[in-house]
Amino acid sequence: MNETPKLDPERFFVACNPTQTLNLANRGGNDYQYYIDFTPVRGSSIIRRLKRIIESNEKSNQPSCQLFTGHIGCGKSTELQRLWKELEDEGFHVVYFESTEYLQTSDVDIIDILLAITREVANSLKKVDINLEPPFFIKLFNSVAEAIRSLEFKVSFLEGLIEITRQAKDSPDVRTRLRQKLGPQTEGILEALNKDVFGKANDLLRNERKQKGLVVIVDNLDRIDNRFKEGLKRTQPEYLFIDRGDRLAQLNCHVVYTIPLVLRYSPELTNLIQSFGRPQYLPMVRVQSKERIDDDEGMYLLQQMVMARAFPQVAKEEVLSPKLVSQVFEQTESSSTTSTLSKNEILCKMCRLSGGHVRNLLRILHACITDEDPPLSKACLNRIIREHQADLLNGIEPEDWNWLYQVAQDKKVSGEEKYQRLVQNLWVLEYQNKEGESWHDIYPILRETDFFQSLRETKSSSEQS
Repeated sequence: MNETPKLDPERFFVACNPTQTLNLANRGGNDYQYYIDFTPVRGSSIIRRLKRIIESNEKSNQPSCQLFTGHIGCGKSTELQRLWKELEDEGFHVVYFESTEYLQTSDVDIIDILLAITREVANSLKKVDINLEPPFFIKLFNSVAEAIRSLEFKVSFLEGLIEITRQAKDSPDVRTRLRQKLGPQTEGILEALNKDVFGKANDLLRNERKQKGLVVIVDNLDRIDNRFKEGLKRTQPEYLFIDRGDRLAQLNCHVVYTIPLVLRYSPELTNLIQSFGRPQYLPMVRVQSKERIDDDEGMYLLQQMVMARAFPQVAKEEVLSPKLVSQVFEQTESSSTTSTLSKNEILCKMCRLSGGHVRNLLRILHACITDEDPPLSKACLNRIIREHQADLLNGIEPEDWNWLYQVAQDKKVSGEEKYQRLVQNLWVLEYQNKEGESWHDIYPILRETDFFQSLRETKSSSEQS
């Protein structure tokens, strides 16, 4: 760098918004300048695995169906958008969408998911001048209009889908009537979809357009509420992916579904694997080893991510320059001896305490920028950390502390009950090393609380005596 770039505080503030997912599929956008590839410190390339299965099945014109999961906020959507772009670059027609746009997460059924997928596929195909008007569904929509009574159809296939999915999301009554009408016809609907929608789309794409086949990526299904399904002794995720999962696995195209992380801890995981294969899991960015020794590579990439938000125009290998870091954080020295890492104590502490959870790191950073103007002080970070600790402590019951201490000792979590309390609340995170070994550990900000430190000393003294 010849002349040191100057920090733009307003752009930095916007770039650190933890609620915004990077849009990597938009070739005209600038989000790739913020993207950091964490594959080396997540254990393996999950996106490469998903992609290879799709590519392999495509060679024999066979559909594939895969599941993808991980903590909310760990970076799944960003990685799926990367998969979307890479597949499109290879000639696939990819339909990516966030299912929460069309589904009520508290009340979801199979037919809701199928209609949402069909709507997005039809809409995406229309944009490339493939217009589908399958007679089966035109007739079906007319019967649905009569059953729901609030709809009047003399519309196209796509217009009918748009209206049905819109009203179904907004009205519990419409959802109930829709399921009563279409639920018993699920098998026939699947058959018609596979022949007249997905099958026809694949034929047109592969034969006439000389492209590869259709890929559907359904994001945000991992946000489905883990509540019991009305009238059943089954939770929504169990009902959808274990009891009825065979329907979702039958689509005549390549599909990737995100699923709730709780299913990975279910005693019926084996049954899930029978329908879909083993779910692919995205672990945290590895900030420490299983023995809690700092992982320099993970820390380096997290530091790059923070500084790329501040100086997106600077090459990643130069963004940790002391002259740039000092514009974002007050100058302090950490004990780090690795030449590639920034030695700024505030940046190091922020990355370490995030536990490698990408959204939490951005949340802490964003809170600091909201609290004071850069360069950010050590006192500011400590204040934000204490506030975060207070929020965490409010939800923890006495029994939870015993479980947390056990995780700190054993590095593992098993069973749905512990998942509900420890993993779902982000009190415990999961990591994987390059050899494929996985382990759990307590969220570092929680581990640093006075309460946990006191508990650990008490337990340690008790065990020694």
